[in-house]
Amino acid sequence: MSHALDLLSGRLKLRHLVLVTTIAEQGGVLRAAEHLRLAQPAVTRGLREVEQILGVELFHRGPRGVTPTLFGEAFIDHARAVQAELRRAGARIAGLADGETGTVTVGTLLAATNVLLPRSIAALKAERPGITVIVVEGTFDSLVPRLADGGADLILGRLNPIENRPGLRQIPLYDEPTLLVARAGHPARQARTLPELLGHPWIVPLEQTALRHELEQVFRRHGLPMPENRVECTSILTIRSLLLATDMIAALPALLVTTDDRLAELPVPLTSVRRSVGVTLPEAPTLTPAATVMLDHLRRQAELLRGELDRRGS
Repeated sequence: MSHALDLLSGRLKLRHLVLVTTIAEQGGVLRAAEHLRLAQPAVTRGLREVEQILGVELFHRGPRGVTPTLFGEAFIDHARAVQAELRRAGARIAGLADGETGTVTVGTLLAATNVLLPRSIAALKAERPGITVIVVEGTFDSLVPRLADGGADLILGRLNPIENRPGLRQIPLYDEPTLLVARAGHPARQARTLPELLGHPWIVPLEQTALRHELEQVFRRHGLPMPENRVECTSILTIRSLLLATDMIAALPALLVTTDDRLAELPVPLTSVRRSVGVTLPEAPTLTPAATVMLDHLRRQAELLRGELDRRGS
């Protein structure tokens, strides 16, 4: 109870929360000081103040930096949540004062990068040119913390399981198959089975992605190893450039292929790899006005894409 009283006494400042979360993100006091443009002694002193207020150590000190203690992990979660609420409060007040302005930050995964998100942004900007849209690319695991600390309003892409991630909710938008893809004119364009493709180099997603796990299951069902000659990448620009310049093969969402006449679907089906594309959001906080407008346009454009995918499958 004494700790709770201390936290409400005014001794704990917002700068303490920012300092602790920055140390955790940067992995050390010196790097945190450089990031915050403060002198290292000031950061060390600030950390000592927080630990004295809480009565516990927040970080293990080591030769290569610091790692959060059990107390540190708990405090960092709450510190991020407080900062996120303050950011959302500021954005909401600004949005209420002027509904034509504001900022929305969208974390995006591979499945939503090429078609849905650009169309939605274009529609939003035509309607509300004063809203700034910030797009941050990454894997699902790397983007989820941004929802917690207010660094992102929503994540758009293939829906990953969230059963073990409290505080999140999801909105499915459409289902999209995954295709094996190569450049038009690829020598394997007549292949009909997966073993026929193993003689070519592959581009596969990073290990921490859901698509990578599903591809591994496909290869296991066929009694095959993952391609040894491979590049691991989730950047669609890099993947497309490699596909066009080489004989590489990749597994990509259908809409990335159907909108690019320089790429071709290989006639080797991945019928088991079909995932829902949608939006992942924080469960509790209300969306800012700008984020609400973005979500509305994502829903509208997704409805149009569902029609395109239905026509493709018929």
